[in-house]
Amino acid sequence: MSHSTLLRAGCAMSALCLSFPAIAQESTADTAPQSYHDQQRADIVVTAIIPRRQGDILSGTSVVSGEALTRNLRPTIGDTLARQPGVSATSFGPNASRPVLRGFQGERVRILTDGIGSFDVSNTSVDHAVAINPLTADRIEVLRGPAALLYGSSAIGGVVNVIDSRIPRRVPDEPIHIDGIATYGSAANERTGSGEIEAPIGDKFVVHFDGSYSRSGNLDTGSPILTPALRAQAAASSDPDIRSLADLRGKLPNSAARTWEVAGGAALITDGGNLGFSVAHTDNFYGVPVRYSLDPDRGAEKVRLHMKQDRADLRAELPVNGGFLESIRLRAGFADYQHQEIAEDGAVGTTFYNQSIESRLELVQARRGGWDGAIGAQFFARDFHVDGEEKFLPRNRTEQLGFFTLQSLDFGSTRVELGGRYEQSKVSADADEMLLNPAYHRTFNALSGSLGISQEITSGWRVGLNLSRTERAPSAEELFARGNHAGTQAFELGNPAFGLEKSWGIEGTLRGQGEGYSMSLSAYHNWFNGYIYDSLTDDSVCMAAHGGQPLDFPCYQNLQADARYLGFEAEGSLTLGRVAGYKVNLDGLADYVRATIVGSGPAPRIPPLRLLGGLELQGDRMSLRGEIEHSFAQNRISDTETPTSGFTLVNASLSVKPFKGNDRTTITLSANNIFDAEARRAASFLKDYAPLAGRDIRLTARLSI
Repeated sequence: MSHSTLLRAGCAMSALCLSFPAIAQESTADTAPQSYHDQQRADIVVTAIIPRRQGDILSGTSVVSGEALTRNLRPTIGDTLARQPGVSATSFGPNASRPVLRGFQGERVRILTDGIGSFDVSNTSVDHAVAINPLTADRIEVLRGPAALLYGSSAIGGVVNVIDSRIPRRVPDEPIHIDGIATYGSAANERTGSGEIEAPIGDKFVVHFDGSYSRSGNLDTGSPILTPALRAQAAASSDPDIRSLADLRGKLPNSAARTWEVAGGAALITDGGNLGFSVAHTDNFYGVPVRYSLDPDRGAEKVRLHMKQDRADLRAELPVNGGFLESIRLRAGFADYQHQEIAEDGAVGTTFYNQSIESRLELVQARRGGWDGAIGAQFFARDFHVDGEEKFLPRNRTEQLGFFTLQSLDFGSTRVELGGRYEQSKVSADADEMLLNPAYHRTFNALSGSLGISQEITSGWRVGLNLSRTERAPSAEELFARGNHAGTQAFELGNPAFGLEKSWGIEGTLRGQGEGYSMSLSAYHNWFNGYIYDSLTDDSVCMAAHGGQPLDFPCYQNLQADARYLGFEAEGSLTLGRVAGYKVNLDGLADYVRATIVGSGPAPRIPPLRLLGGLELQGDRMSLRGEIEHSFAQNRISDTETPTSGFTLVNASLSVKPFKGNDRTTITLSANNIFDAEARRAASFLKDYAPLAGRDIRLTARLSI
């Protein structure tokens, strides 16, 4: 990393150290910090900077915790969240699946752990896994729309924040606190175990240890591996090896995985504040499903990825209880990441290296009448390079410094929120002889803002309107890519002359709740200027950038154009009555996105209309749920895509709390895709070669003592 990066990182660490004496002293303030479980009440969204009830946030929001998190838990963040409104997944096989929010993925969605980045390269390519283990999550919060921009200009699609307890937030009441989870999934013979221990040392200091291990075999899809069109093409081939692909079904080749993780943390927690740290090591070895070639002259690659990450995190909070400030919060983290792409013969073809650091300072204002808010600063730096035969990027560095604010005025029935962010991004690339790439250095100044208002129209019902203006700096990948990339089967060509991506957005919300019911509706429209996308281009364009050398894959060039995104999300629940002491709940959701690149046509990989409905018997000790999810066909596609057939998934689950007085210990049995439907996600690069899991019987035991 550069000297300026280390200097800024040192400043962040110094600020934390300077705060330590104040935290270490006992405060005589009347207001003590809330306990962890008080802070994380199910309806409070901490990602909103000023913790708000979910219904008070002026954009689409989801919170997954408790039984819902246990029931939906999968090996990847994308698949864990795929049943939330406005959320799909990239589904590049069962081991690399990143969330897709409102049709946006990659650079336009930020994946966070406790408010700062995941420090991986999952934004670079869809075959790269996110370096966050869902097993460690206490809850996951999803913010869609303008509210997410307070976490960076690259969060225009939204933010996924995975909140864990690696840095303890409370002093346990018991001498030792133990949480554990174990899962078996039949579709991939998945065996997963995870455990964490927290123990107080005295009445103010807490130590934490956790570890997890997961192993799975090739995923059973319960259906043909290739789409009907590819099967017909394979069956018509004169090559017997290609003809045999028409009969390939069931197990998804090269989709097995093995992951383990260990971490430790500690925190000093007093009435005068808290200070804590954690360190973690992640090791993930997984296969990428084979993208079979139907060309006899081109073989299919069978690649496995071995990812490792060492990470350190710091968190501090200092109550001020002054006239202007209520508290000061600091988060900082650093990670050293690498992964190797390993061929079938064991040879390492390409290695990705990434070092990242991020620090975030938030000054939370004291509430004065109906006015509260927060101001803050954020610094992020990344040093990224690729070595090997499939190197498609020069070594590059990114530094971002941002300042943000959120101000809220509450007039009772009317609430107004104003948000703003200024961000300077410096993106540079080294000269690279192999890629025929000169050195570059670009600086971007992005300014984003939002204005929202909500009005109570009757008791329990509010209508809201949010206007936003956003600017995003291009990423190093969008600027400097210049090479063959096997993960996307493309020769990727960036454009170092790109300007800012700018957009206007409007979002309307309607929320209501009362005795036995709740509902939420969000509708949005975004107008982009300078929208960055990849387009299939004549090979001569990429060959010219490649010194006239032949290409391994088709030429995809990054371009800028105007674009339009519009869509909606709706969800609701209704208590129908009671049967033998059980509440009968009916719930449902619907979401839809329509995205167009002006002058080109539909944007690629956009999820279709989806409907999901569930019926649940909910008791104090046992819950029984059944649900049906229908994803419509996606025929509105770009020139580089194939249509995606619709599918229907039928799921059921039974959850039991076996110990009276211990609601956090549960046993959950679920049956997913009961009828072995062939399901493929339109947002996936690999959908024609890798369907979703077939019938999957899952048994999950969660223990808390």
